[in-house]
Amino acid sequence: MRVGDHHYRTVWMEGSKVFLIDQPKLPHRFEITTTDHHRQTAKAIKDMVVRGAGAIGATGAYGAAQAALEAPSDPHDFRIYFATAVEHLRATRPTAQNLFYGIGRVSKAVMKELPDVSAAREAAVAAAGEVAEEDAGACRRIGEHGASLIGEGWGISTHCNAGWLAFVDWGSALSPVYAAHRRGQRPFVYVDETRPRGQGANLTAWELGGEGISHALIADNAAGHFMQRGAIQIVLVGSDRIARNGDVANKIGTYTHAVVAHEMGIPFYVAAPTTTIDPQCPSGDDIPIEERDADEVLYTVGRDDEGQIRRVRVAPSGCAARNPAFDVTPARYITGIITEHGVFPATPDGIARTLKARDPAT
Repeated sequence: MRVGDHHYRTVWMEGSKVFLIDQPKLPHRFEITTTDHHRQTAKAIKDMVVRGAGAIGATGAYGAAQAALEAPSDPHDFRIYFATAVEHLRATRPTAQNLFYGIGRVSKAVMKELPDVSAAREAAVAAAGEVAEEDAGACRRIGEHGASLIGEGWGISTHCNAGWLAFVDWGSALSPVYAAHRRGQRPFVYVDETRPRGQGANLTAWELGGEGISHALIADNAAGHFMQRGAIQIVLVGSDRIARNGDVANKIGTYTHAVVAHEMGIPFYVAAPTTTIDPQCPSGDDIPIEERDADEVLYTVGRDDEGQIRRVRVAPSGCAARNPAFDVTPARYITGIITEHGVFPATPDGIARTLKARDPAT
């Protein structure tokens, strides 16, 4: 995707350095941050400098590649260092399946080459690059498949940010919107603000503005109103993990929107690359839900009328808060899952066929 006249990916690697768009600074400042060590990369994931399923996956893969480059040359010491680094990277975000997929791809490539440490380093960097390329390619194809579900001039509801900032490029839920826009279908997007971190207000609205796509920011609890009034014809969301039975974990608030869409008879689609599917996870009940710092709910950050970026408290002093980052939408509320291989039903058979399309040998 483009920012001004320049094409960017959300994350990339040059040499041993990882470069990331600093997402918490958007939309007020566009900056690139650099990490020189796998621990810095892990911190960037944990602190949500980078966020979003595919972007986390690629960043985790790059962090594992950094660890392989940093590790001692003795094969025994290399194994110990690399294994410790991998566990550190895996511990950063518990819900996002792509993180574990990306790190696992690099780990598998490294172990295949050991005890040849030099070959293991090369394999790690190559595998991380493949994870990123495959993510971008999958998201582009999600757009192609998903655009056919969008009618001329339709109103689209989305929650959180599942655009190119959430992946290496193109995105998942927004990729069909971008494709429909470029086909001249004139989509209009109702952008949920997505409290508490405001990814819809800060990131999705910024992306859509850059693409010239018509949109309006709405409060999270306004989506049902617009569905009821007939302004929204389809709901498109992303996912951080998909269970084997078709249940989906996504940003907190997704479940509420799915229930309302179901009640109104509005199609509710989840867009995600097949790397988001966790074949070892039987159902949504087995997905770990990350709970983040209560301060994300108690405070907010924005630019004041004088142009200064400030953090302000929005709740009474001494007030407690709970901050689950994700919720689970049961498969029965999901019309279909848009993947790089096509649209599949959110059922055990549909998930099995999706995985078969990804890996025909299974």
